[in-house]
Amino acid sequence: MTIHAHSSYAEWHSKGQHASYLRSMKSPGAILDILEIERPAGDMSRPAVSDIVLVEDMLGSSRVRGNLGGGRFDVTSRKGTLALAAPNFPTTVINEERQRLRTLAFPLAQWQHVLDEAADGRFSFDTSCIYGQVFESPAIRTAVRNLWAFCEDEGAPSRLLARAAGCEILAELSRMGGTPFAPTKGGLAPWAQRRSLDLMHARLAEDVSLDELAAEAQLSPFHFARMFKQSLGVPPRVYLTRLRVEKACELLEQTDLPITQIAFEVGYSSNQVLARVFLKHMRMSPSDFRRAVRDPKRAST
Repeated sequence: MTIHAHSSYAEWHSKGQHASYLRSMKSPGAILDILEIERPAGDMSRPAVSDIVLVEDMLGSSRVRGNLGGGRFDVTSRKGTLALAAPNFPTTVINEERQRLRTLAFPLAQWQHVLDEAADGRFSFDTSCIYGQVFESPAIRTAVRNLWAFCEDEGAPSRLLARAAGCEILAELSRMGGTPFAPTKGGLAPWAQRRSLDLMHARLAEDVSLDELAAEAQLSPFHFARMFKQSLGVPPRVYLTRLRVEKACELLEQTDLPITQIAFEVGYSSNQVLARVFLKHMRMSPSDFRRAVRDPKRAST
């Protein structure tokens, strides 16, 4: 493609002509931008951006026509249906009714090398056959819903979460587009598992990335994420949350640190975020947990 990209998708919706339609942005950018947009009926065309953009229709029952990079279309969208817009392509979109969309934008600079490694160099953004189609994918809808719920609990997604979720979604898009990612065989070697877990423990308070963990195991991020799950039973982001909750429990029981400080020590931005995560995993607040482990008799009265 030779069309020059205007800006990122997130920048266009936060600063450009469509800024008034932005309702929420869960990520400030870099790896994965997650936006919720509510826009009126009319011409919603935009200039080319350097992202591949996945769109989920949250309302449905709207006739939409235009071109997202795969030729002209004219469809009636249903609630939960998905569409994919090509990078570096000025899209044409005219919708006849109000729309509420949940969108994920994948910057090419962040994802091209991941896709090249995962698909053994066979993936091409220029030749994907699903651009502009309205399609169903329960797997992608579930991944987007889980990502959104995780962000509701913890705020903007961590680099680990953004990369892991992106790999999962792009793997399914690639399969649907005819270039499935190379299969992952087996779990992590013992030395690779040990080194990646050591890094998680050592940098518990930091925003450790999937790329950094994968580098410890000498694997691509995509293959590392799948092999980690085979070895440990859960994805890296879930395992890291477990480590953080375990460390928070230890600090609540064994120290007098304020809960806000404990939140920082285990990698959360505030005591409110820690409280949401703690309630989800421990079924009680950090304060109640501290009282329970320090004075069980009082906590039970």
